[in-house]
Amino acid sequence: MIEEPETGGGTLEASPGAGGPPAGEDSPAALPAASREEVERELEAARAAAEAARDQLLRKAAEFENFKRRTEAEYANTVRNANESLITALLPIVEDFLRSLNAAPPGDDPFTKGVQLIYQKLMSALEARGLRAFDAVGRPFNVDEHDALLQVPRADVPPGTVVEEISRGYRLNDRVIRHARVIVSSAAAGDGPGGGPPAGSEEPAEH
Repeated sequence: MIEEPETGGGTLEASPGAGGPPAGEDSPAALPAASREEVERELEAARAAAEAARDQLLRKAAEFENFKRRTEAEYANTVRNANESLITALLPIVEDFLRSLNAAPPGDDPFTKGVQLIYQKLMSALEARGLRAFDAVGRPFNVDEHDALLQVPRADVPPGTVVEEISRGYRLNDRVIRHARVIVSSAAAGDGPGGGPPAGSEEPAEH
């Protein structure tokens, strides 16, 4: 009778390292303390770099928004004042109309009425585009609005007051496009402190 070979009924022993981590590889928890500190430093540096990049992005976004608003405001202002050169060229004609009407004799002359009607239509068209004349007489002299042609002594108004307007000043929207040409008051003789003669003058001696 032939005997079968024995297969061995015992359990097979696993080979060394089977089912465990690869030889020589450590788990994260098993990293040395020095390695963990290095990883933490790198992580902290990455966080700082990300925060700096975020701040820079926010600044650039704010700068772009300011640039956009400034550009839009400049464009709107350019559109508003696009007719400035044409309106400035028409101002001498407006002044000629005004001088003609002021020099016309009183009455119901048809020619004068026609000139006045043309002047009113012209001013209506210019005012619709932002032109405004401003008053000067009785106001303090202002270099941003007035050009002084002459000074005259006046005792009835403070020195530096506009007493006469030679030609009108105009604004286009909120900007002065032509100064008013004016005559300005100066201190009258004898208007020193206390109503006496000016400081430094001598009163005549009595005989």
